[in-house]
Amino acid sequence: MYKVLVIEDDVMMSDMLSMYLTGEGYGIRQAVDGASGLMLVDTFDPDVVLLDLMLPDCDGTELCQTIRRHSSVPIMIVSMKSEVSERVGALRAGADDYLCKPFSMHELSARVEALIRRSKQMQRKAWEAAAPASEHGSEEPIRLDTERRLLLVRGTLVETTFSEFELMKLFLSNPGKVFSREDLINAIRGYDSFVTDRAIDVHIVNLRRKVEVNPKEPKYIRTVWGVGYKYVNVS
Repeated sequence: MYKVLVIEDDVMMSDMLSMYLTGEGYGIRQAVDGASGLMLVDTFDPDVVLLDLMLPDCDGTELCQTIRRHSSVPIMIVSMKSEVSERVGALRAGADDYLCKPFSMHELSARVEALIRRSKQMQRKAWEAAAPASEHGSEEPIRLDTERRLLLVRGTLVETTFSEFELMKLFLSNPGKVFSREDLINAIRGYDSFVTDRAIDVHIVNLRRKVEVNPKEPKYIRTVWGVGYKYVNVS
């Protein structure tokens, strides 16, 4: 199931978008401001972001720039602002598409589908380019391609969020070292200013699903009770 994040402070509009896209088979999360939206970009890991330009706590164009600095997720602006200058500014800020309100839900769905299709095609090309190089490198079961920000798990390329990648980079650089939640918060605070202990736990759960053979009995990312987490190399 593909996932859509709706960042929209108009509750009626947000609910309408969410209900329609849920009916189309998408998983939906909603945010009413930029702060919660930015946090969900990382923890929810959406396939598309629908972003309103007028938010109560920040300018949507600036939020678009912030997301784009750390994520390649497709962003569609959904706004009442129809001026050419607004559309140009949003696209230059990193948006992939711009839809003016009011609009047809059928058109919205078609554009969302097109954005996801293009994004997945680009990801496949990146994975195919990275895979041959990995075959001749280390035999470690978990490896990172830091230049392309890709995670390779037992020969398979796995998608990660920005924070998940940063945490894995920290773990792999320091095998056996115990990190407190505060250590891990500081490692990703530059992107997710609102990260909390709970968010760290969510990232760890998601990473275990991606790297462990059995996430319920983790061998690589282990809990150190009362302290935090550590990464263990397992041959």
